[in-house]
Amino acid sequence: MAVLVPELAPLTPGATRVLDAASQLFYERGIHAVGVDTIAEAAGVTKKTLYDRFGSKEALVVSYLQHRDAKWRAHLDGHLARVPEPGPERVLAVFDAAITWSDEYSPKGCSAINARAEIGDGHDGHPVFPEVARQKAWLLDVFAGLCREAGASDANSLAQAMMLLYEGAIVTVGMETFAEPFEVARRLAGRMLELELR
Repeated sequence: MAVLVPELAPLTPGATRVLDAASQLFYERGIHAVGVDTIAEAAGVTKKTLYDRFGSKEALVVSYLQHRDAKWRAHLDGHLARVPEPGPERVLAVFDAAITWSDEYSPKGCSAINARAEIGDGHDGHPVFPEVARQKAWLLDVFAGLCREAGASDANSLAQAMMLLYEGAIVTVGMETFAEPFEVARRLAGRMLELELR
């Protein structure tokens, strides 16, 4: 069953300014480190405007994650469109998309993982949790579909392996453990696909 992607409501100009400011601040400084006063000031709006448009800081965080995810999905779609034929190269296109995305948009790693880590285990009802889980389930579903199209006999297991390589790489980007982790993950994924699909 395909993972549903939420439809993003159109934003007013004020809401767009708030979201743009919040997105930059949340990603660069962290969610807890940034208050609504700082966001409102950076956006050039009042706190009232912020609350009128988003309702709460928690809802603004979810909107930030959803809009970043929408940009990532559009970026990924562009890479997949360049490799229309099913096969290993189409699966590897996910890693190619991640390589170009992470340099420009995710030098500190995955915004969803970072948000999940910041919220911690003491806030199980926080709206960030289902949004992060949805994003990761969606990508696993994409990998599974691509592996199935490529002819994998066990597409779900192969997709899980691809996901582990992807997630390990994006965490390594944020931790700066070593250079070019997505390139390393892509090479390993290529070898695995070669073994599984021959």
